[in-house]
Amino acid sequence: MEKSRLLVYLYLFSLTCGLSLALVPLMKRLARRFGVLDKPGPRKIHREAIPLLGGGAVFLSFTIAVLGNYLLFLWLGRSKLFLEYLPKLNGQYLLAVDLWPKLALIMLTALVIFGLGVLDDIVGVGFSFRLKFAVQFVMAEALVMNGIVIGIFPYPWLNNVGTVLWIVGISNSFNLLDNMDGLSSGVAILASVIFFVVAYQQGQFFMTLILIALLGSILGFYPYNFPHPTIFLGDGGSLVIGFLLGVLTVLESYVTNDSPTLFPIALPLLVLSVPLFDTFSVIYIRLRERRPVFVGDKRHLSHRLVALGMSKRQAVLCIYLFTLILGINSLLLGKLTSYGCLIVLAQGLLIILLISVFMQLGAGRRDNS
Repeated sequence: MEKSRLLVYLYLFSLTCGLSLALVPLMKRLARRFGVLDKPGPRKIHREAIPLLGGGAVFLSFTIAVLGNYLLFLWLGRSKLFLEYLPKLNGQYLLAVDLWPKLALIMLTALVIFGLGVLDDIVGVGFSFRLKFAVQFVMAEALVMNGIVIGIFPYPWLNNVGTVLWIVGISNSFNLLDNMDGLSSGVAILASVIFFVVAYQQGQFFMTLILIALLGSILGFYPYNFPHPTIFLGDGGSLVIGFLLGVLTVLESYVTNDSPTLFPIALPLLVLSVPLFDTFSVIYIRLRERRPVFVGDKRHLSHRLVALGMSKRQAVLCIYLFTLILGINSLLLGKLTSYGCLIVLAQGLLIILLISVFMQLGAGRRDNS
């Protein structure tokens, strides 16, 4: 790794992680002062009210670091300071200028999604799920209309629809996954690491910077949330983390001129398959039982693992392991032939089937208890 880029990565990671660590206590005080708390209840696993604005520390640290340093680079990118001490970065200046409109739009839409989630945290059970989804679809469509769109399908309209559904789907997957201490944030950390490795291997400099900033922001919050939680992400945090991962996976490249096949386009689906599977399985169960889709329950994978006899911490660590295995396997897609890629995808499918078996066993244990 080039020394100048290593220094930039370390600087940005340290900045976002430090900011997040420092902002969490402030978010705790704000949440308690304004009563934005997750109170104990039949579907809750905690016995005391816990602040819900942890996502504010994640989003603010990420926004301050990304926008602040981006604007600083646009201002100083042609200065003697950069030319002398960070000469390798000077060649990125024109690209940074070109990327600014898209970055500004991403940060603006992320702010709306974060605000939407915080509003949900404040209002609570009575918050309109129709409004929640309508805003998400509008924000995703705004990105699509400005060129942030996948290109894997032969028809433009299909790419547009696929992009909107992907961004909204990932946003809500991380929102629903946030049902146990450290679960959503931990899975997001592992996914960010995998996507960072891919971006670094392919020389996607600005993508690596944004991913390292997101990683640092979540890691700064993480010690407050696991294993002994004193604050939760809240809907604001889990929604915006999922939204950012959804958008960044659309922007990131997976197939290069050196890729033996086109299978690497499946990489984000493989990396994020655990939260996606958890989401769709829970929705299916609620529809099958003719219960409201948007009313929470204890049918998630984490709850099924606890029903099998795991502690809550063990259940979370088990889901981390599933995510890590799938993520590491996905890194091979860009190096293997079609036959090798099919084996990797088959392994991923077997892991999902194993998760499905755990969910069925957990359901049986719960119903018989």
